[in-house]
Amino acid sequence: MTAPRFFGYGSLVNRATQDYPNIRQERIKGWARAWRHTRLREVAFLTAIRSPLSEIDGLSADVPEADWPALDAREFAYDRVALDGLSNTVIYEIPEGKHSAASQTHPILLSYLDVVVQGYLNEFGEAGAALFFATTHGWEAPILNDRSAPRYPRHQTLNTFETEFVDDALSALDCTITRA
Repeated sequence: MTAPRFFGYGSLVNRATQDYPNIRQERIKGWARAWRHTRLREVAFLTAIRSPLSEIDGLSADVPEADWPALDAREFAYDRVALDGLSNTVIYEIPEGKHSAASQTHPILLSYLDVVVQGYLNEFGEAGAALFFATTHGWEAPILNDRSAPRYPRHQTLNTFETEFVDDALSALDCTITRA
């Protein structure tokens, strides 16, 4: 029997934050990423949103013995839903009506964004990381610079190139960076 799988499109793309087996790069159609806030978290996180004309890159991996509790706990603000187009694979989404746009009160954590972009750089190279920025909605949200005291529990240390890549991309998008 084939193990069930998940598709990760944010921090799960960074292998340093997870140890699931049989990882594969995937591109899914009919979905986009967006920065959203839910009442279950203080800050904004990425969610997958249904978008018929969009497609996003990410990683899929096995969930051995269908042992979902650890992954469900990590993704506690999301619903786990079957993903059309990838057999036996789920995606985590915050359903429409259960999220709102990121805001000054609920900003994007730079430490979280750093983890995501580091994963995309490692998996998909510079072009893939640039595509992450281009295919993600919600960059008008403020970004809280918490690099000196990361609030994201799975934060990673970025090298100079990775840090400059993130900072340059945010500058090109004219993002608002606030101090922690």
